[in-house]
Amino acid sequence: MNSIVAGLGGWIVAVISAGGYLGVAALMAAESACLPLPSEIIMPFAGYLASTGRFSLVLVATAGAIGCNLGSAVAYAVGASGGRALALRWGRYVMLSPAHLDRAAWFFHRFGGLAVFIARLLPMVRTFIALPAGIARMPQIPFHLYTFAGSWPWCYALAYIGYVLGKKWNTDPRLHAVMRGLDVAAMGLIAAGVVWFLWRQLRARRAPAAGES
Repeated sequence: MNSIVAGLGGWIVAVISAGGYLGVAALMAAESACLPLPSEIIMPFAGYLASTGRFSLVLVATAGAIGCNLGSAVAYAVGASGGRALALRWGRYVMLSPAHLDRAAWFFHRFGGLAVFIARLLPMVRTFIALPAGIARMPQIPFHLYTFAGSWPWCYALAYIGYVLGKKWNTDPRLHAVMRGLDVAAMGLIAAGVVWFLWRQLRARRAPAAGES
């Protein structure tokens, strides 16, 4: 499992290193299209590269927010064309569960169009909020405006964390020990999440078989 997590992180790093701003936008588009690519890895690394002078912090955040709009357009189209049934049918392949969709749907119906802006500032919900917006056929211009307005500060905040850590990496030896501990904790959480997801999938497949017998 550690090798899988390390491989994912290494692939994200390679895409950003090779693609620059376009790489950042592409990865954030994939995340907003409900693919399991964490913005919490994508944007801090982009911010780290900004600390080396390769990128502009503002442009990194802007590229990330544009990517969020592109990916959200895909998720919106899925919701608008196929509704909840289509989202759940294909969502299970990218770790989208009924609970995720229910949470995003409740959030959208609770706050209306403003939910798109608010959710973009929140972990987890931000990834799936475009689906209920599409199902509800929210007007696309406000949808994209809210998506960009909420995504930009999220992208900037994560990139800024990477920027600050990058500046301090070679000057504060305590940071190395802290980051090693965070790496272990993050890998443990991701591993637990993958195991939970696989267990849910196995349990869901066994349930119909048990009912047929």
